[in-house]
Amino acid sequence: MPTAKPKTKSNSKKPSPKGGDQPNRTQKTLLITLIALLVIAIIILKMSLFKTYPVEGKKQMLSINTGETYTAFIDNLAKENKVDFPVILKLYRKLFIHETLKAGVYEVRQGMNVRQVLEMISDVDNAEMIRVQVIDGTTFKLLKERLKKDPLVEKSVVTLSNEEMMKALDIPYSHPEGLFAPDTYFFGKGESDKKILLDLYQRQMKILDEAWAKRDAGLPYKDKYEALIMASIIEKETSINSEMNQVSGVFVRRLKLGMRLQTDPTVIYGMGERYTGKITKNDLRTPTAYNTYTMSGLPPTPIALPSKKAIQAAMHPDHSDNIYFVATGNGGHKFSSNLDDHNKAVQDYISVMRSKN
Repeated sequence: MPTAKPKTKSNSKKPSPKGGDQPNRTQKTLLITLIALLVIAIIILKMSLFKTYPVEGKKQMLSINTGETYTAFIDNLAKENKVDFPVILKLYRKLFIHETLKAGVYEVRQGMNVRQVLEMISDVDNAEMIRVQVIDGTTFKLLKERLKKDPLVEKSVVTLSNEEMMKALDIPYSHPEGLFAPDTYFFGKGESDKKILLDLYQRQMKILDEAWAKRDAGLPYKDKYEALIMASIIEKETSINSEMNQVSGVFVRRLKLGMRLQTDPTVIYGMGERYTGKITKNDLRTPTAYNTYTMSGLPPTPIALPSKKAIQAAMHPDHSDNIYFVATGNGGHKFSSNLDDHNKAVQDYISVMRSKN
């Protein structure tokens, strides 16, 4: 009987399916990518949110203006190269800071990071000081509203009527307009509105007294208050410092000649809430206590808070013969000594404005 051959075990392995290692390689690639992205994210966060806020010395005061936004604040930091990746800061603010910027002066200490600063300026309780900015030519009404709305100011007089407020401040004038010096001021948190207003008043009176003592001879003002009225008109007529003495000269000569001042800012002030951005011919013809088209001389009070430069200009008018001026349409004004030249300047202004429409 023939012997059966024993079966031999084959040592050959079946080949793995093609691409059998591909899932492992894909997983490794994905893991490496995720790690790389995580590292990049950490680096970006460190360079943006957790970057040390630049401080000169051990601490520095950071001033936030009323109405300033986080977007503008972050953009300014980026322009000054104080932060990187501003888009990350804006995204963080949108997701995690639900308050607006709060006006005030904040103390930034050495070692604080950008995220901590962003958080700090969203809470007015963190403010160390009050920043009161009074813009040249603004009205007292706007200053009063600014103090009313400031949560860091202790309210005692701004809630009163103007007449009651002036009595409480013991100021010897019946109307507050023009009596408070425009500038940027810093006061301690919780300072009273009375202290702030008295400080601004005393500064304005010092400026006025010093300018009055050094005034030119022959000015058509009865007293320094009338000079303050003139300064407020000059302030509203031009924002160009080099023109202030010229504007002053025009109005001083008009007063001496018995001409009406015929200045639009006084008409606007007299219109009060009726003014909506434009003056009509009817407005110019409608008498008010401040309409210098219908009345002679100066209005009864200032029409704005004039700067030191405007007050000095009121005391030192130029020595030309000009009694007219009109805007050029390209910035500044054209001054004239006679009506023919003035009318031509008016037509030039109209042509310029038409070309811009």
